[in-house]
Amino acid sequence: MKLKYAVSFVGLVCFLTSCTVGPKYATPTVPNAPAYSEQPPTQFSEAQGWQTANPSDALHKGKWWEIFDEPELNGLEEQVATANQSLKIADANYRQARANIQFQRSFRFPTVSAGASISTSRISSNYPVGAQGLQYGFFSLPISASYDADLWGRIRKSIEAAKDQTQASAADLENVKLELQTELASYYFTIRGLDSQKRLLDDTVVAYQKAYDLTNNRFNGGVASKAEVAQAKTQLNQTQAQSIDLGVQRAQLEHAIAVLTGRPPEGFHISLAELKSTLPVVPVGIPSELLQRRPDIAASERQVAAANAQIGIAKAAFYPDLVIAAEGGLQAGSFVNWFSWPSRFWGLGPQLAQTIFDAGRRKSQVLISEAAYDSTVASYRQTALTAFQEVEDNLSTLRILEQEAAKQHEATQAAENSQQLAMNRYKGGLVTYLEVITAQSIALSNERTEVDLMERRVDASVQLVRALGGGWDSSKLPTT
Repeated sequence: MKLKYAVSFVGLVCFLTSCTVGPKYATPTVPNAPAYSEQPPTQFSEAQGWQTANPSDALHKGKWWEIFDEPELNGLEEQVATANQSLKIADANYRQARANIQFQRSFRFPTVSAGASISTSRISSNYPVGAQGLQYGFFSLPISASYDADLWGRIRKSIEAAKDQTQASAADLENVKLELQTELASYYFTIRGLDSQKRLLDDTVVAYQKAYDLTNNRFNGGVASKAEVAQAKTQLNQTQAQSIDLGVQRAQLEHAIAVLTGRPPEGFHISLAELKSTLPVVPVGIPSELLQRRPDIAASERQVAAANAQIGIAKAAFYPDLVIAAEGGLQAGSFVNWFSWPSRFWGLGPQLAQTIFDAGRRKSQVLISEAAYDSTVASYRQTALTAFQEVEDNLSTLRILEQEAAKQHEATQAAENSQQLAMNRYKGGLVTYLEVITAQSIALSNERTEVDLMERRVDASVQLVRALGGGWDSSKLPTT
């Protein structure tokens, strides 16, 4: 009969432990369009000095920076993943979240503890009742075990929340990595733009030096005025100063890249090279794919799942908690009898506890959990909408800058022709040197603007890659 009751009790516990309170999780919906309103440029005018790079599957490999065909950038990007300190912080947070899964899982198993104690006591001689003055020893070796039956899924929901938080931390790690990688690429191409500006200004200095020498010779020949010589000298020195000034920003960007790659700025240097006239084709896809390709969206969605599990944990507090406890061991009054069979003792029994009154504490906790869930849902949707915006922003930037670059190239050519005509007219004595200076200033300004547009277009491509997730997708999240 006792065996029958025991079997029935175990069966009841097994049935109850299959129950889980709280809402089932479903990924929140996010409004999105079937396609982006903007599309990436697919071809560039050769007159602009631009060529379309061959499409690459580097995005799908995760090494998205390889589509820019910059060996030095490739080497720097590889160092970010192994040496950057901010990335190591995110990695430590991920490992901490992963360890929390095992911590929560441990509550599914019995807790067993053991201890040993030896004591000697003497009863007071003035004790009112009993054996006054008696001295005795007590030897104890207890082993106790307790098991939370988790009738309503509180522990299971805690494990579920820990898993969701771990996946969110893994996505955060990937997002930090992507942000650092795109930041490095942006700095790198800014340096390349500065190198192109430097080359342009140095070439201009050479041309202005020749113009100054010409003006000085004409002055010595009595053809030009001293004011014209001073104007030419001013133009030359001003351009030299602009060329030198570029070194300030370049040095700061080198220092920033050094820190990103986990090394001190001292002694770090990036070689001189101009900005390449190639722009990669970035595969965009459709908006619905973006929800799986952005690590920050994935992290936000996993936070929603964890918040949903917290609601179940809060609701489980309304139900009784069943703990099965067992204790046994050896007890004796002397060391000689301590390990003998008659010294054994044991006890076994379930304990059922139910909170009857808590002044609304549990209800408040449920409301808090539900409000936190609503907050994470809104944050998830906002993150997704912001991602759509970033893709559209960079697509429109590429489209508009392409049109602007075409007109700017025409303006640069016209300014260079105007500069040559002004110089020829000056040599012929038809105009003063002021017209030459004006034409030179306009030409240099247009040439620098064209270089700046080249840099902005490459940077927009980098930012588009970042907005698309850098080749990452949610299938790479850890599953355990």
